[in-house]
Amino acid sequence: MQNYCYFLLLLLFLSVPSFAQQETLKSKSYYSLNDSGRRMKFNLLDNSKFELITLYGDYEVKGDSLLFKNSNVDVPFFEVKYLKKTSIASDKIKLSFQNDHGFYGLYLGTQDGTDPIQYQKISTIIEYNSHGDANESFDIKRTQYLYLISEGFDFEPRKIFKYEIPDTITELKINVNYAPSGIKEFSCFYDKSKNQLLISSTSDVVTIFHPNEAVADSNNSIIQPLEKKEVLSWTYPGKETDDYGDVASPQEISDLPDTDFKLKIEKTLDDAIKQTKTDGNKFLAVYSDPKNAEAQAEFDNLIEKQQRYIGYISSTYEPQYDLYNFYLTSKDDENWLKKNKMTDSPVLMVLDKKGIILAWAKSNLSPDKIDKFMYYDSFNGKLKRTYLKNNFAQALNNKDSKDAELVQAFYNVSALASLGDDYEYSEEYGNKDDFKFVKFDLDQKKARQVWKKLIETHQNDISPDIVLVQAILQEIKNAGYTKQVYSERKILDETDFKSIDYLIKHYIAIDAKRTECNDQENASIQIGNLSTEISNVLQNSTSSYEAENGRYKKSNEKNIKETYGKILLIDQVNFEFYRNYFLYLADNAEKTNDNAVYIQEFEKYFDKYLVNKENLIQNLDKLYDNAFDSTTLYYYDWKGFKEYYANLCNEISWAVTVLNSKDLIYIKKAINWSECSLVLNKNNPFYLDTLAQLYYKDDQKQKAIETQTLAVKYLTAEVEEETAIEIKETLSKMQNGTY
Repeated sequence: MQNYCYFLLLLLFLSVPSFAQQETLKSKSYYSLNDSGRRMKFNLLDNSKFELITLYGDYEVKGDSLLFKNSNVDVPFFEVKYLKKTSIASDKIKLSFQNDHGFYGLYLGTQDGTDPIQYQKISTIIEYNSHGDANESFDIKRTQYLYLISEGFDFEPRKIFKYEIPDTITELKINVNYAPSGIKEFSCFYDKSKNQLLISSTSDVVTIFHPNEAVADSNNSIIQPLEKKEVLSWTYPGKETDDYGDVASPQEISDLPDTDFKLKIEKTLDDAIKQTKTDGNKFLAVYSDPKNAEAQAEFDNLIEKQQRYIGYISSTYEPQYDLYNFYLTSKDDENWLKKNKMTDSPVLMVLDKKGIILAWAKSNLSPDKIDKFMYYDSFNGKLKRTYLKNNFAQALNNKDSKDAELVQAFYNVSALASLGDDYEYSEEYGNKDDFKFVKFDLDQKKARQVWKKLIETHQNDISPDIVLVQAILQEIKNAGYTKQVYSERKILDETDFKSIDYLIKHYIAIDAKRTECNDQENASIQIGNLSTEISNVLQNSTSSYEAENGRYKKSNEKNIKETYGKILLIDQVNFEFYRNYFLYLADNAEKTNDNAVYIQEFEKYFDKYLVNKENLIQNLDKLYDNAFDSTTLYYYDWKGFKEYYANLCNEISWAVTVLNSKDLIYIKKAINWSECSLVLNKNNPFYLDTLAQLYYKDDQKQKAIETQTLAVKYLTAEVEEETAIEIKETLSKMQNGTY
């Protein structure tokens, strides 16, 4: 995710407290400045509205755009203040935590000079009273450096902060700032004597706003971190393994034992590129710093860390950890550097197997840059995206690209969905030593034209192109090239429906090959049951809301209807297809106020698969055995499976009750369907109410009264009062003959 500077204005339209009507405010704007230097402005507007402004900064004009630069100080995860300074030496430091979320995943480390860092889990240091309340203050031995670490949850990055503690400080206050959930309600008190607003949120945090803008105190008590970083994996010797089972982080690599694993460093750039091409799945990191006498030593340090780390985490060689080749430039590479406009010193580059520069940074081999080349860092995912997007653009821009090359290009970018959304690496805008990535040149309109031509050309295929099939499935599921390259979601268009026709045409052949395809090692795109895949798309990707005009954009209804019909003709459909199909029919019935098609299609399904109430459970059991596979989106357990069919039978039966009340043939059919719903969910008052009304319309009045009496009997507190009244009134009408 590119780290754009969001210029955020929080507009909370709530009523200003009533004191504003009783007190005369001397100002319309009030200001607040906290210890971290974070500014806020509170404006009282007309019509009892207000606005709270939380971001400030400068802007500059760049061409036809405005570039905003946020000057507000971001609140760090850990905020360390000193509370006491003394001239008397002390061998202890008191730490006081302010933390409303507990101490799960929080660690501290201490270090003197270059000694190994000693880590502890904070929850094991905290003392608790008999009521389980934590004493959030404790003493530690004086230390030169203090480390604070948050592991977070699941796959969140580990946050690591390092502080240098001056000898004169004896007490520290540490705020743990978790992501705010947003203020929904707050109250306000106006201090007339001081002309101040005291804003209090539901979390009892009070912020004071002054009529005059405050100036930040350059001598505040905040201790700024020497270093702060985020990594995806972190551990230390002796760390409990039940937290995440992580392996050692780069911070402790110097403590790892030597291993037999060695990286091969080529003597020339040409050889390094050739080796990277031979390896196939690696990138080439090239470092150039000719003005630095220590460049070779820095490069050797990088190689040593890589070798120790890769050797440590794998007892046998595993390529997923060995992601890069490395090369240090020499005088022989000056012409290549000039040709590629990489003459800065230092500069760090990453090349693909063709020798094309994908990313570069005007930086030395600092610890944060070394981190980028560790297997767990998301930098590699960003490189893969950049590499495949660039290849995609080159293939589509090349007039000589063959059909198979174009299909493969679309497949490759579609397979990027396996990396997740494009948030692997955040490029901080404006920092001169950040990595910059090559920009691919391909107009989206041209990409659509090439894709459309491919789909049209392959309509005459005798057998399916499985690579194209996989690319099609990703595209219609909003995970293909449109999403991966252009970060857009879309609804099905004419080309997509032609793509689906291709899948349907080759349905049997694709189904025969999909298990073999899915079982291939490193298969990036799984092929699910086609009737399931297509019906899910028809249900989920045929409409979208356009906020700019307040309307829904929809796919062609005729195409949707015809596609469902084509799949039904194949007679290879499953439970999930019918679940989507009945949702589609129910939605159309509601829009048109006509249930006829919905009822008729259900009747066909019931007669083919469910048959009658006597064999209902056995028939459902057969359906359940083949209802789901590994690509299923909506899985039901056996109970949920039965409840689905019970609800479906009742819904159709009720449709007959309401709209087909004079059609005696359908009344009798609906009685059978309704009775089935009660086989699956006995004594349900809604189902009993439906069946009773069907009995009555079938002139089985006594049976209707008995069934409606049961419906009233089994009403519970969960039934809405209005519905319960209607069920009771229906019974009364049946009993007195006015139904």
